[in-house]
Amino acid sequence: MDGKGRYLDNIFIERLWRGLKYEAVFTHAYATVAEARQNLSAWLTFYNDERKHQSLGYRNTERNF
Repeated sequence: MDGKGRYLDNIFIERLWRGLKYEAVFTHAYATVAEARQNLSAWLTFYNDERKHQSLGYRNTERNF
């Protein structure tokens, strides 16, 4: 909590981690660390490039504004 309103920054990170855990970690039984890294990397790419975000009016981040 560096300054007034800084706690709001944490909301976005907490939402990202919640999505990652419930959509990519808890639903898979990874056999190796390499497999986990590959699948988590793929999920993060999906999250950043393809997934539609409520805060963006249900658009993905690749769409030009």
